[in-house]
Amino acid sequence: MVAKLDYRWHLRMVMAERGMFQTTDLIVPLAQRGITLSSSQVYRLVVERPERLSLKVLMALLDILQCAMDELIEPVAAAGEMTSRRKAAGAEAGVGDLRPKRARIHDAGRP
Repeated sequence: MVAKLDYRWHLRMVMAERGMFQTTDLIVPLAQRGITLSSSQVYRLVVERPERLSLKVLMALLDILQCAMDELIEPVAAAGEMTSRRKAAGAEAGVGDLRPKRARIHDAGRP
């Protein structure tokens, strides 16, 4: 069984706690840290849960909001929580059983 993990994105809540109520409030502070995002990109970053996020953007957000990573990203167990992994055909056998046997050379001229 393998645990499936998911996460919750709390950027909007952290911004609100810091008095930042508009998504565009992040554009200038991000630009000051060398990150240029359009207003629609910042909106998606704040309103939606990002599937991919640059570490530079994440570090800039932590710096701008003066918060820790666990305030922005909360790890949670996925809805299915535990799933079983499928085994490949023959995976039940031990590694030793899967190794090829050494070839034997038989001398055709010998009795």
